[in-house]
Amino acid sequence: MSAAIFTMILIFAMRYRRRAGVQAEQIEGSTALEITWSVVPLGIFMVIFAWGAVIYFQERTPPRGANEVYVVAKQWMWKLEHEEGQREINELHVPVGRDVKLIMTSQDVIHSFYIPAFRIKQDVLPGRYTTAWFRATKPGVYHLFCAEYCGTQHSGMIGQIVVMEPAQYQAWLSGGTPSGSLAQNGETIFQQLGCPTCHRSDVQGRGPNLQGVFGKPVLLEDGRTLVADENYVRESILSPSAKVVKGFKPIMPVFQGLVSEEQLTALVAYIKSLSPVPNSASAAKPQESKD
Repeated sequence: MSAAIFTMILIFAMRYRRRAGVQAEQIEGSTALEITWSVVPLGIFMVIFAWGAVIYFQERTPPRGANEVYVVAKQWMWKLEHEEGQREINELHVPVGRDVKLIMTSQDVIHSFYIPAFRIKQDVLPGRYTTAWFRATKPGVYHLFCAEYCGTQHSGMIGQIVVMEPAQYQAWLSGGTPSGSLAQNGETIFQQLGCPTCHRSDVQGRGPNLQGVFGKPVLLEDGRTLVADENYVRESILSPSAKVVKGFKPIMPVFQGLVSEEQLTALVAYIKSLSPVPNSASAAKPQESKD
């Protein structure tokens, strides 16, 4: 479009250039021509916009069933943990041909997770989760950079994505020595913090029932309704009075500063793993969940 516009500018500039003895004449416009050269480019641009919007929403929506990897950025490294419990620093092993969803947060300042070969870049923010996903189509080792200036050693915050054949990936996955899956570690922390005392699966709990809460709408005390996603669970742990579930009192203690980012990640994974309890008294109120 730009080439066509500038070509016409050059043609008209040469054809109607100033010449001795030639006076400019007033030319009456054509309504049909005016409408044509306004509507046709608009149509072309709208097609490009719609096409780009579809691709954008596909890129921003992780597919169901994707392998989830939790990422914690800090000055100046990437800490990554798989659902199975394997932990990595500045390196991420993934299988070829599988969707991988990254759930990321920062321990200090703003970072940016950037894999040039995969054409993805996502800011990683302190105090909340951001997500990105990709599907590697070719085995190999690919560069990982931080694309947001984050301090004096920003240029050293690099890593690599190791894309492996499925069989090799399974061998790597089983070759580690994890202390349990991420959800299992979260359950241990959940018990250590005394959370089951209030968050019970029956109607006697002083806190909401967490069974099957993740991904479901939650009705708050102020009348708002929102979906229980990773950011909601995170905020409910660190600042439980910010969004109080309808029917419950803001009595949950604040865990800000008492749990690390890694512990938060494990707790979120554990809450996500809780499936609804069938045929129970608490299953009737899944929306009223989580402070």
